[in-house]
Amino acid sequence: MVLGIISDTHGLLRREALAALAGSDRILHAGDIGASEILDELAQIAPVTAIRGNVDVEAWAHKLADTEIVESGDLTIYMLHDLGRLDLTPWAAGIRVVVYGHSHQPKMEEKNGVLYFNPGSAGPRRFTLPVSVGKLVIDGKDVRGELIVLPV
Repeated sequence: MVLGIISDTHGLLRREALAALAGSDRILHAGDIGASEILDELAQIAPVTAIRGNVDVEAWAHKLADTEIVESGDLTIYMLHDLGRLDLTPWAAGIRVVVYGHSHQPKMEEKNGVLYFNPGSAGPRRFTLPVSVGKLVIDGKDVRGELIVLPV
């Protein structure tokens, strides 16, 4: 199972991001979507699970939750936009992966058996940070993360 991971599009969905996410079995958007059309375009690649970020305040975003739990293979993924708002202990809750955004900084690290995965920002470039997306490759209880810097 391949999950495409994207965040912080802020209303801009680049062709390079679509190309990098092609072939995903499901796409997770970790918030700051910026426009409902982004989700429509992503859904042309694969089913989408999205959460609301702090810029997603318009009426279309009200249907999105602040957090989501996604079951994939034999593991559980917890999605939230801002890792600083994490209100549970992932390993104690049986969560294997925490997907988040907000910082625009791609990051992948494992702590206490939990993979914390931020795909970075796929939207407008912020400062000197890269424009990026990510993928999670899941095989049963095993997960491998990949950060993809986009050539923009």
